[in-house]
Amino acid sequence: MVRKFLLVALSGALMVGASAGAQAESAKYNFDKAHTQILFNVSHLGFSQSWGEFLEYDGHIMFDEAAPEIGSVEITIKTASIDMDDQKWDDHMKNEDFFNVEKFPDMIFKSTNIDVNGDNTANIMGDLTILGVTKPVMLVTTHNKSGKHAFSGKYVSGFSATAQIKRSDFGMNYGLPMIGDEVNIILEVESMREEQGGEGTGNK
Repeated sequence: MVRKFLLVALSGALMVGASAGAQAESAKYNFDKAHTQILFNVSHLGFSQSWGEFLEYDGHIMFDEAAPEIGSVEITIKTASIDMDDQKWDDHMKNEDFFNVEKFPDMIFKSTNIDVNGDNTANIMGDLTILGVTKPVMLVTTHNKSGKHAFSGKYVSGFSATAQIKRSDFGMNYGLPMIGDEVNIILEVESMREEQGGEGTGNK
């Protein structure tokens, strides 16, 4: 009798767990590009950290505040949109020495796992493809805030994330070691929850 009761209780618990899992569903968030920055820096001859930014990209975030571990991130960055605040430098970064933008117009990140390690922090593991080479990368991520935008009324989630890669891992070897191998990536993201029937748009 006791054994039967335990089996029934266990079955019930499993059914409740399965039901809760089925109810957990991430919402789709689109990047608010006016308030999202994709930045990087790298050592320049040891004198300074030179900064750059990518201006054109597309993708989305799947996010559930109650279950962030079931979410995902996908983003495609146009390598020709690199901006180093200097035209000559921009042109060099676009040629075969660096991003070779004609042959490899896209840089792609797709998450593979989210490890939640705090109330508002997680490590997002994913695959990063540069110059046709794909390597695992970890984004150390903080969920800053979610809520209604003060001006647009749209529901917004904001994140900050950092990562570090070695460009030589992707076959980008020009200028080593004078130009640094280690590249720091800094992401500041505002994303708008997609409402049923279309994408949200934001105001500054």
